[in-house]
Amino acid sequence: MLFDIIDSTLLMAEGQTEVAAEDAAQSSIRLFEMAQYGGWIMIILAVLLAGACYIFIERLVVLRQATREDKTFMDRIRDYIHNGKIDSAQNLCKQTDTPSAHMIEKGISRIGRPMQDVQVAVENVGNLEVSRLEKGLVIMATIAAGAPMLGFLGTVLGMVQTFYDMAENAGGVIEMSALSTGMYQAMVTTIGGLIVGILAMFAYNFLVARIDRVVRMLESRTMEFMDLLNEPA
Repeated sequence: MLFDIIDSTLLMAEGQTEVAAEDAAQSSIRLFEMAQYGGWIMIILAVLLAGACYIFIERLVVLRQATREDKTFMDRIRDYIHNGKIDSAQNLCKQTDTPSAHMIEKGISRIGRPMQDVQVAVENVGNLEVSRLEKGLVIMATIAAGAPMLGFLGTVLGMVQTFYDMAENAGGVIEMSALSTGMYQAMVTTIGGLIVGILAMFAYNFLVARIDRVVRMLESRTMEFMDLLNEPA
């Protein structure tokens, strides 16, 4: 009796699993079919989404590397400079390979010149490093602003198609099935454009916040390095 109950329970679980899998497959097919009604605009939106995802992941990796730094880095730089080991300090900066290390390496190469010249050189390198970190953000912002507009363009085109079909059948009976293509295009492209635009906007703001964090870190490193040069040997 117990084995019969277990067998029936297993059969019910397998049946529910198969039904769930069929429902998931049908829903994915429906979503794909709905996307097809959007026409060529959905292809452009898909390309924009892929581009935004690539830029986000690539910039995220770059920013994570930019903020990854040894906590003893500045202490070692201080020891090398105070001991007169300028070459060792420069080699440490090259091995670290971060935006702040590039700034300090430039400052070390200017040691012996007026402090104002050293600070200007460090700040110039910092500005270049920040511009490298911001690479691709203009494209991301363009996607965030342009994707919803493309979606609305698809909506207008879909409505034009709908009214055109209505005008063509003005003398006869208009069936909803004949107007479904235009209506689907009007709704699907709007949804697709908004989804791509919203995702790109959140990704853009997230990257901007991370870049601001790196900028504050670079400013802190600049002040720390200038204070180091003013310290008595």
